[in-house]
Amino acid sequence: MPNIKIFAGSSHPELSERIADRLGFELSKATLKKFSNQETCVEIGESVRGEDVYIVQTGASEVNDHLMELLIMINACKIASSNRVTAVIPCFPYARQDKKDKSRAPISAKLVANMLSVAGADHIITMDLHASQIQGFFDIPVDNLYAEPAVLKWIRGNIIDWKESIIVSPDAGGAKRVTSIADQLNADFALIHKERKKANEVASMVLVGDVKGKTAILVDDMADTCGTVCLAAEKLKEAGADKVYAIMTHGILSGPALERIKSSPLEQVVVTNTIPQDEKLKLCDKLEIIDISMILAEAIRRTHNGESVSYLFSNVPL
Repeated sequence: MPNIKIFAGSSHPELSERIADRLGFELSKATLKKFSNQETCVEIGESVRGEDVYIVQTGASEVNDHLMELLIMINACKIASSNRVTAVIPCFPYARQDKKDKSRAPISAKLVANMLSVAGADHIITMDLHASQIQGFFDIPVDNLYAEPAVLKWIRGNIIDWKESIIVSPDAGGAKRVTSIADQLNADFALIHKERKKANEVASMVLVGDVKGKTAILVDDMADTCGTVCLAAEKLKEAGADKVYAIMTHGILSGPALERIKSSPLEQVVVTNTIPQDEKLKLCDKLEIIDISMILAEAIRRTHNGESVSYLFSNVPL
């Protein structure tokens, strides 16, 4: 693949390396640093004139710094006469703030979309957007990839009695995702209806469906403080589930998340590597990782060659 450059932001260098290795490339040179007043400084270390540039940066821990760094990298490549700049953002920052759910609330996901467009991005590749309508916030093409094929592969390969399992959504918003997975596994599905007092705090939960004597698999797009998923696991155990697994695409795992997972009845919590997990793996033996670098790499290859990416919506590249 000629005329292609792949740059790594500082949020997840390991994922960027895996993507570049998969494509048979070296990562392109860029110097990323901060001045003493914490301003971000970016220096692109090689010519990008006439090249297709892909910048890999995820919405991990220091979200604001990483977002600013991405915007500066996009702009630096754009004004250096690159042909096209694609931002590869596995975990899209501010995706939870996608609607005006109370008076005077911002729609921050739309603001981030505007910032990326103004910086000069021509195309966005992301994974499991919190709300798929965020694609409509952009006036540039957005490819929203799915972790679902990789999740299905993990379930079939790691849960012995997956044919007797029941797929559970921890909230009404994830019902569509859960029914899709349940259909492909030919399994039943259940739903937990929750009411929140405030953000990251659940008031009450009601289980809809029969989980007695089955392996329950909780599926969601995001695990932050893990309050919801651990409460859901307790609810499922009370309702007679034999084992409870949790599979989430974006393992943010902030605040008390790891302690909650350790003390919960969950057998395993499975997340993808859209966010770096090395340190958290050392602290929690219930945590397991699904590698999605091959999906992002294949999306880059197909995009660069002008091929369709819809194959990736239902298949994991070999």
